[in-house]
Amino acid sequence: MSDKDTIDQEEIFSKVMRAGRRTYFFDVRSTKAGDYYLTITESKKFTHDDGSFHYKKHKIYLYKEDFQSFRETLEEMMDYIIDEKGLEVISERHQKDFKKEDTSSNGEVKSSESFTDVSFDDI
Repeated sequence: MSDKDTIDQEEIFSKVMRAGRRTYFFDVRSTKAGDYYLTITESKKFTHDDGSFHYKKHKIYLYKEDFQSFRETLEEMMDYIIDEKGLEVISERHQKDFKKEDTSSNGEVKSSESFTDVSFDDI
């Protein structure tokens, strides 16, 4: 079995959420024993003065035994922020990032405002 076959076997289901210069990847993967776990990857684009760019990525591995506690804590934290600051307030910097348009590899222009809504109930 080649490395590519191993990678394809491990990746079960994926969703992408774009948010300005950040992109979040939600990937269901399989362990060697056939059990599933979730990886959440944040990828952020950094552009240099010369026009070149690079991405920084951060990854979280979330295993089934932690789902309930993770969901409860995440919901508690989000509820706290919404109660304190509401949903309609977006910082000026994030508004600029959010309104920028990306050009896909086939040349089409797509708005960064489109994203995939992932419910944690789906996890």
